[in-house]
Amino acid sequence: MTYCVGMMLDRGLVLMSDTRTNSGVDNISVFRKMFRWEVPGERIIAVMTAGNLATTQAVVSQLEERTKTPDQRQNSVLKSSTMFQVATDIGRLLRETVLGQQTANGQEGEGRFTASMIVAGQIAGMEPRLFLIYPEGNFIEASLDTPFFQIGETKYGRPIILRGYDRSMSFEEAIKLLFVSFDSTLKANLSVGLPLDLLVIGKDEFVATHERRITHDDPYYQAISTGWGRALQHAFNSLPEYTLEDS
Repeated sequence: MTYCVGMMLDRGLVLMSDTRTNSGVDNISVFRKMFRWEVPGERIIAVMTAGNLATTQAVVSQLEERTKTPDQRQNSVLKSSTMFQVATDIGRLLRETVLGQQTANGQEGEGRFTASMIVAGQIAGMEPRLFLIYPEGNFIEASLDTPFFQIGETKYGRPIILRGYDRSMSFEEAIKLLFVSFDSTLKANLSVGLPLDLLVIGKDEFVATHERRITHDDPYYQAISTGWGRALQHAFNSLPEYTLEDS
């Protein structure tokens, strides 16, 4: 399992993903789930993945090859005219990969090779855009009503974002919110784990505004994890007391 979040702000986009993959409690590995391609001054495109590792790696590898091979470069994300076209092409590639793996492994393999993706970025002359792509290849776009997307193990971190998100918040505030969301998820589910990858894409900058990997010994992560736990305990203790007599 995994946990990835893509968030749309007035200032741009903020993305965060974990790196844990596992096929049992005794078989845990670290794999990057966030990838990006950019042409400075012209475009930046990022993809986060969740689901079957073989499926997502196959899709990302094909996207990467298209940016390097001259005869396929016209079909790459670096040549697409709009972010909508980028999402369409990646969705088609994901669907073809999933169907190909299911066919190769027979009907018994159906359902084992599913994957979902978050696609984010901006192309010069257009607004930043954020998409959620389903295993079937279809997708939805972030809007004022749905300003962020999650994939993977979403249920533990979602309430945090719902309560704290504001489209006008700063990048720093958004990152702090994501740290809390991820910390809550890590505490509740062993299938999500550090290190975390963070990417900030500022509007009209077309390069990574901020990028880093957060490890177990990261001072800020440790401060957030400890501080959030204490804040929750304090909030709980400050709530009105319940007494059996009142009932």
